[in-house]
Amino acid sequence: MIFIDVQDSYRDSIIEDVLLRAAEYALQFDKKEGSASLSLRITDQNEMRTLNQQYRGLDKSTDVLSFPADFLDPDLGSRYLGDVVISFPEAAAQAEKRGHGVEAELQLLVVHGVLHLLGYDHGTAQEKKTMWELQDRVLKDLGLDIEVGEE
Repeated sequence: MIFIDVQDSYRDSIIEDVLLRAAEYALQFDKKEGSASLSLRITDQNEMRTLNQQYRGLDKSTDVLSFPADFLDPDLGSRYLGDVVISFPEAAAQAEKRGHGVEAELQLLVVHGVLHLLGYDHGTAQEKKTMWELQDRVLKDLGLDIEVGEE
């Protein structure tokens, strides 16, 4: 199950089914068997800055943060992978810079965050190559041909 929480100020700008589909496509790379659940939150730069400061020691906003959990949720009867938090303003700015719509950027950030929950990272050149290939594959499966660039 995928839980989506959108800050009220962005609710009219979000099509939850689009985010849900992006997360589901990224979940195909889950290396463990069985169903999994996660939470997606769309928020503002202030909340992202607070979270980034609290958990990463960086006093600035960012586009996406992932908080892996990976435990068995007794209420759901499935693994809870964790939380993905996305800044809508950062997504909108990146979409404009990259020349595609904010909906496409949000899908990219959902995919990126879910891949992190699944254990993928981009700390080394090889990890980045693997993660970017998976990310590109999911985006293509979603019908998106967007230029991600270097991150």
